[in-house]
Amino acid sequence: MANVVNVNFRMDSELKKNMESLCDDLGMSMTTAFTIFAKKMTRERRIPFEVSADPFYSESNIRHLNMIMDDIKSGKAHFEEHELMEDD
Repeated sequence: MANVVNVNFRMDSELKKNMESLCDDLGMSMTTAFTIFAKKMTRERRIPFEVSADPFYSESNIRHLNMIMDDIKSGKAHFEEHELMEDD
């Protein structure tokens, strides 16, 4: 066996609990899961899945949503029905 080292990092406790549960369902430890990830990443020289940002959380969209919320809170927002509204 090669030299083994410990790697420590922080993770949200709920995420850790959910990952431990999934790993248990798969019959492996978190150490095994992270080792699989590290080996695949090293072999392929890339993150082995798509990483993207959800445009909903972009700075400009959040700024726009905050402005709308300010209008709602101040009473400046006006709401009216449009053709996408369904009558029940």
